[in-house]
Amino acid sequence: MKPDALFVPPAIERCQVDTPAMQALDSAHYMHPFTDTRGLAAKGARVVTHADNIYIWDSEGKKLLDAMSGLWCVNIGYGRTELAQAAYLQMMELPYYNSFFNSTNVPAVRLAAKLSSLAPRAGDRHFSHVFFSSSGSESNDTNIRMVRHYWATLGQPQRKTIIARHNAYHGSTIGGASMGGMRGMHEQGDLPIPGIVHIDQPYGVEHGRAGESEHDFGLRMARQLEHKILAVGPDKVAAFIGEPVQGAGGVIIPPASYWPEIQRIVDKYGILLISDEVICAFGRLGAWFAYEQFGYKPDLITFAKGVTSGYQPLGGVMVGNRVAEVLIQKGGEFNHGYTYSGHPVACAVALANIEWMEKQQLVERVRNDIAPYLEKAFATLAGHPLVGDLRSCGMVASLALVKQKSPLTLFDPALAIGMVCRAHCLATGVIMRAVGARMIIAPPLVITHEQIDQMITMIRRSLDLTLEDARRQAWLT
Repeated sequence: MKPDALFVPPAIERCQVDTPAMQALDSAHYMHPFTDTRGLAAKGARVVTHADNIYIWDSEGKKLLDAMSGLWCVNIGYGRTELAQAAYLQMMELPYYNSFFNSTNVPAVRLAAKLSSLAPRAGDRHFSHVFFSSSGSESNDTNIRMVRHYWATLGQPQRKTIIARHNAYHGSTIGGASMGGMRGMHEQGDLPIPGIVHIDQPYGVEHGRAGESEHDFGLRMARQLEHKILAVGPDKVAAFIGEPVQGAGGVIIPPASYWPEIQRIVDKYGILLISDEVICAFGRLGAWFAYEQFGYKPDLITFAKGVTSGYQPLGGVMVGNRVAEVLIQKGGEFNHGYTYSGHPVACAVALANIEWMEKQQLVERVRNDIAPYLEKAFATLAGHPLVGDLRSCGMVASLALVKQKSPLTLFDPALAIGMVCRAHCLATGVIMRAVGARMIIAPPLVITHEQIDQMITMIRRSLDLTLEDARRQAWLT
C-alpha cells in the first residue's frame, strides 16, 4: 500500500476526560518512572491532554507554559505537522524492519549520514559512524559495551574501569545508572556495578573554597580525574564520561577551565572520552553538539531527546574514528544491539526534525538571539531574596533557593523548599523542575522574547509565594 502524496491531519475533537476516573485507572495500573506510586495514588496524577507550541493543557483545562520542554526534549515545540506527516508517510511505506541479518533501511542510513555531517571535526577526531538505540539510557549501556570491546580488541582487556561523576545522570538502566552518580539510584539495586567509579562534580556551592577563583576551582575539580586514574591504575581505566553541562543534577555549569583540563588528562593517559549530550545536543546550548563550545575532543557522543524533539523515541552513539576503525577493522562481530536500532519511523521523524531546524536556522537563532535574551531575562531574578547561585548556558538555566545570600546558606533539605516552589510554579502556570534546592528550566528552543518575559513573570511570582511560605513557617530568620 502506497502512502498518500500528502498527509493532512484531521481536525482533532478533544473528548472530555473524566479526571477522577482517569486518575483512578492510572493509580490502578500505571507505574510511573521515578515516582512514589503510593504517594501519587493519594493525590492523583495530572492528566495531560494536549499541547501546542510551548504550552500543555490538562484535563481540568489548566494551561501551563512548559519551561522544561517535556523532559529536556521538545526542542521545536508541540504541534509540528511536518513531523507527524513524516511519521505517517514512513509508517505507510515501511513501519518497521530490523537492522540485524545484514539488513538496513533508508531513513536510518540517511540519518546516520546526516548526523555525521552535523558533528564538527574535533582535532583528529571525526564521527563517521552512528550506533542507534531508542534512548539515552540504552546509548550509555552501548558505550560501556563499546569501550570495553575496544580495549579488549587492542589486547588490553584489563582496561574496563569507567570514571564518571557524582550527581551526574547517564540513564536509569543498570549500566547507565551505575555511571550516573545519583545516590538515590545507587541505593536501589546494589549499584554501581563493578568497574564504575566516581569523582566530584564541578559544583562551586558544594565543593568551592573561600577566595578561590572560578578558574582555579575548575582546574582543581578536573584534576580529581587524574587522582582517580592513578588510584585505579592507568592501565585499568577505559574511559571518562561526562555531560558538558550536568542537566538532571541541577544544571551544573563547569568553569571554562574545567573541560580543557579534562582533555589534557585523558590525552596524557590515553583513555577514551565520552560526551553525554542527551540533553545538550541539537541546539540546546546553541550548537548541534555541545563539545565544540567547551574545548574538548570526545571519542564517543551519546545523543537522544532533541534528535526527534521527543516526537519519537530515538537515541544513539556517535562513534569517533579512533574507536570505529578499531572495532570495524579488528573487532569482528559486535555482539550488541536492540530490536529498534535504526527504527525507520523514528529515523524519518529525526530527519524531518533536523530539516525543520535547518530551514528555520534555529541553532543559529538560539546562539545569537534567544539564548542571550533568556540569559538577560533570567538574570533579573538574581535580586530576589531567595535566589542564589543563578546560572545559565544556552537554553538551560538554574537558581538555588537559599536561606541566606552571604554567606550562601541553603535551607535544611528536610524542608523540601524546591518542591514548595515547584507547586507554586504549577499553580501560577509554569512548569519548572526542582532538583533539591535548585530550580531549573530548559524551555523549547522556539520560545519567543514575549514568551520568555511571560515565563520570568510567572517564575518571579512563584518565588514571591515561596518566600511568603518560608516566612510564615519561620524558615527564615
